[in-house]
Amino acid sequence: MQAYKLRGKIDATGNLVVVEPVNMPPGDVEIIVLQLADPVKQASASESAIELETPKKKFKTNVKAFQALFDRDAVPEPLDFEDPDKQAKWEYLKEKHNL
Repeated sequence: MQAYKLRGKIDATGNLVVVEPVNMPPGDVEIIVLQLADPVKQASASESAIELETPKKKFKTNVKAFQALFDRDAVPEPLDFEDPDKQAKWEYLKEKHNL
């Protein structure tokens, strides 16, 4: 089954109108509709702001040599971070197991 992501609108009569050209062969299709909602975007943005405002937990250790490692403010990796080693391993496993 091939998947396509298209944008559309629901008109005043309740009909689905696809606003992009569709380059598909004729035949039956299954439609899954996901409604875009602004409150969801605002809620996720406010949740991430709350997460940033919460103070980080300080880890205490009895070993003084390691305490400096835990006191450092680490910058979290961005969500779109791509690890080249991880990508290479995934490509190797796909080839090995015919995925």
